[in-house]
Amino acid sequence: VLYDVHFRRRRIGVTDYAKRLALLKSNKHRLVARKSNKMVYVQVIEYSADGDKTIASATSADLKEYGFSGKCNTPSGFLTGLLAGKKAVLKGVKSAVLDLGRNTAVKGGVLFAAATGAKQAGLELPLGEGVAPSKERIEGGHLKEKTGFDQAKERIEALK
Repeated sequence: VLYDVHFRRRRIGVTDYAKRLALLKSNKHRLVARKSNKMVYVQVIEYSADGDKTIASATSADLKEYGFSGKCNTPSGFLTGLLAGKKAVLKGVKSAVLDLGRNTAVKGGVLFAAATGAKQAGLELPLGEGVAPSKERIEGGHLKEKTGFDQAKERIEALK
């Protein structure tokens, strides 16, 4: 009996090849946003036939250099997106499309906070109406402890 064996990354649920192909057909850079239980990861990636090339990247752990304890929450997502977006803009990237991979798109979620940060950094990024978190939530108004958000944001925006 003959049967088709799908790609390993598809079988184990890591890559959605139909979604990836649709993103690649746009011929734009991809803003790849991912999250784990502890951190947020944002990369700006360019397609190449030899393999994708990372143009700029940032993790929420990088935010410690800017005076912010990076975790996996909305302010961390925003600042991580802002940092990755700023690095990409400094390297000449003007626009990108959002790649959430196999993560569920949650309105007002951490990944959309990261996309909002990248957009504020100067990347042209198509985002639907109302998917971004509120300004209060981005600034950490829902958190118990003070975060140092404003100082970290100023330091990231001052990058040249």
